[in-house]
Amino acid sequence: MANERSDAAQETREAGSTPRPAGTPQSIPVRWDDSNLKSSYANVCNVSSTREEVVLVFGVNQAWERGQQEVRVELSHRIILSPFAAKRLVEVLTNIIKEYEGRFGVLSVDGRRPGEPQYT
Repeated sequence: MANERSDAAQETREAGSTPRPAGTPQSIPVRWDDSNLKSSYANVCNVSSTREEVVLVFGVNQAWERGQQEVRVELSHRIILSPFAAKRLVEVLTNIIKEYEGRFGVLSVDGRRPGEPQYT
């Protein structure tokens, strides 16, 4: 998304448009520093919110077999976002899922595996 804005701003400057009015944010390059990046797997996400923040908690479901008495979820990360950042995340995730489904087919989130019969 940042690259799209940067590319659009560059095209506008190259086209010789007038400068932006004072107080308008300028498009500046973004350098992503991944030197401290750590990767984790999550197959569970819980979301809660207040007026000021949206909290995402990620973890791994430890129930690998059916019929267990208890489902254990090992929580690993808590990400706290402003509502504005959360809304931008929704938009980005919506777009990436649309792309995915366009390439690989519609995802079902009802808990069944593909080809499994639906019980009523």
